[in-house]
Amino acid sequence: MIQGIIDIGSNTVRMAIYEIENGAMELILKKKHMVGLAAYLNDNIMSQEGVDKVCQVLDEYKEFLDVFSINDVMAFTTAALRNCKNSQQVVSEIIQRTGINIVVISGDKEAEYDFVGATRNIDMSEGLLVDIGGGSTELVYYENNQITHKISLHIGSLGLKKECCTSFMPNSDEVEKMYARAQEIIDSASDFKDIKSKVICGIGGTFKGTRALYNALYSTDRRNKEIDTAKLSDMIRRFGSTGKLTQAESVILMKNIPDRIHTIISGMVIADVIAKRFAAEKVIYSDSGVREGFIYSEIIK
Repeated sequence: MIQGIIDIGSNTVRMAIYEIENGAMELILKKKHMVGLAAYLNDNIMSQEGVDKVCQVLDEYKEFLDVFSINDVMAFTTAALRNCKNSQQVVSEIIQRTGINIVVISGDKEAEYDFVGATRNIDMSEGLLVDIGGGSTELVYYENNQITHKISLHIGSLGLKKECCTSFMPNSDEVEKMYARAQEIIDSASDFKDIKSKVICGIGGTFKGTRALYNALYSTDRRNKEIDTAKLSDMIRRFGSTGKLTQAESVILMKNIPDRIHTIISGMVIADVIAKRFAAEKVIYSDSGVREGFIYSEIIK
């Protein structure tokens, strides 16, 4: 069985193609567009331009799927379309225009899918799982491979940047504003107030980019998946102080995170606040997350 999964996120619209046999799956192809949907929110209303961007990408994906006779396709959307005031209207229009059915998953469900996907890829029976998206951040604490606490917070790398920054790369004042806002929102997770975790399982684009940047800066094997959380503030200061980069700094970013340059600082600010809040000493990056969790939960079961 060949299964297509389309993930309409706040930063990216991704399509992944999996081969599923005997309860196991293998990723055979993935495509993405950096749409930046969260940037098309005005007073938390998704603009028509944002809707048109999504439809354009989905039409492209649909043509690809048709060419390769991939008929089993499921699509879901997360924070950008879940949380906007005109969510129902926007999702209905996209379905009508593209013919692709879209499931709006709740923040709780997103956290659950994150957990199911990520924990199949790492050897951690307990700890804190964090998914920093463009428009939301999911926290999941688990013990003995069972979720004990979960929450979806209304803060993401793209949304935080849009709220606190006016230029492409933030300056030190804007970084300070992002820290204050991130601290406020993370502290609102009252159910997590007594939780500490030395290790974070990090999933999603922010941690993927942070890992690549970390490995480039600290001469680590590029296959390394561990991030020393003490280095997060150093990386933020290096690239988020003046709002302008040196040529050497520009080369590092362009080589390692070309698609994430504009949101990497805001994403790392959120990660740094979370790491300090939970006394985490390191992050272990997992390649698997919400899409794989969705498949295991809704398709393979």
